[in-house]
Amino acid sequence: MTESYDIVVVGGGTAGCFAAATAAAEGLSTVLLERKTREEAGHIACGDAIKGKSTFPDVMDLEYLKEESFTNRNIRRARFENPNGDEIDIEFDQPGAVLDRKRYGEVVLEEAERAGTTMHYDTVVQDVMQDEGVVTGVRANRNGETIDYEATITIDAAGALSILQDKADLSEATFDTNVNYSQFCSAYREIVHVEEEVEWKDAIVFKPTEELGYLWYFPRSGTEINAGLGFQMNKEPMELVEVLKRDLATRPEFEGATVEDKLGGALPTRRPYDSAVAPGLIAAGDAAAHVNPTTGGGIPGAAKAGYWAAQQAIEAIGESDVSESALWEYNRKVMTDFGKRFAAIDLYNIWGGAHEVEELVSVVSAIPGQQLADAINGSGGSSMEFGLKLRTLIETFGHWDLLYELYRVRDRAATLTSHYEAYPSTPVAFEGWRSERDRVLDEVYEISGAQPKY
Repeated sequence: MTESYDIVVVGGGTAGCFAAATAAAEGLSTVLLERKTREEAGHIACGDAIKGKSTFPDVMDLEYLKEESFTNRNIRRARFENPNGDEIDIEFDQPGAVLDRKRYGEVVLEEAERAGTTMHYDTVVQDVMQDEGVVTGVRANRNGETIDYEATITIDAAGALSILQDKADLSEATFDTNVNYSQFCSAYREIVHVEEEVEWKDAIVFKPTEELGYLWYFPRSGTEINAGLGFQMNKEPMELVEVLKRDLATRPEFEGATVEDKLGGALPTRRPYDSAVAPGLIAAGDAAAHVNPTTGGGIPGAAKAGYWAAQQAIEAIGESDVSESALWEYNRKVMTDFGKRFAAIDLYNIWGGAHEVEELVSVVSAIPGQQLADAINGSGGSSMEFGLKLRTLIETFGHWDLLYELYRVRDRAATLTSHYEAYPSTPVAFEGWRSERDRVLDEVYEISGAQPKY
């Protein structure tokens, strides 16, 4: 059986729904393929937190989305807990939010359908169709029946380690194929209910674990907490459920708590794809690593990427040109927006992975919170007074080499950010841009002693 559309979107997460809503609202025939049932769709393992003010593309009823799913809009700080008992609080310039991810997922699916998208649930993609290197759609199984979904453009929003990228022949495209499991993390979370409101109901809480992972506690409300953790897949496997259970047992506020929901998944902890386009194909969201590689946060970026992917697809279809060149502007928008920041943050992942967690904690604990935030964000906006510098030097005695490495990595992160701002406007200059980026990365490997990540 064959069905034909202008655009086929694979995956009903944030990127897929925003892409489908954008395309359908402009009158293009659009189908969204989601492997889960209608009842289960939208139920995704996620930390649920959105730090600071995030702007979502205005292609859905955003007030309805927030009213239905943003359960805590008063997140004003991040708390970093170190195993030695120290805490670092970093205030936010603007309040963030924690949401009910399942309800959020249900609403964005509703909004995509309201915009005119054909919704096919219980649909598992099995293969990619191509004609002389151009992706022409996907083959899927829907309720036991094989269907060929022909499309002028396919948008891959199928999540981390997408099957589309395994099945498609991308050898002649710029599309980033330098992707493997070691650049991802495994994550697990529970929704935990407590009787009394937690003291930190206005904070998202992080705590480092072994193998460069971290625990999180994100309050959907004062009494409903998203508690989870993850670890890098290039490290020794971690018993996620047991580690979380042990940490919950040490926290008095969780005494007598009940668990409502449990879920796991994989997340990218790598830079965004160098190129997420190929003839007839665009990848967005987790499927293109549009995720903060240190926290796994990716909801606002996925929404933007899905919107931009559909915009570019609409333009390409209007011009009857689905080549890489015709889709390339999508890459440039991503890289010069959140992509540059995520690529710079990835350098800290590389640096941290070359050192023991205990040593990293000792250094991080000695750096004042705002300076730490500036270092990681690459903003350079806050200077450190002489007294604080002196105290930092005293408290990090024995780790000065590591501290010096951190500041050198920060310098390379600033260089990398500038380089991403100059992402080429056409594929012609892509190889030269990538070679210069790799030169900066080689410097970070040399500084940190880390093994190459890519």
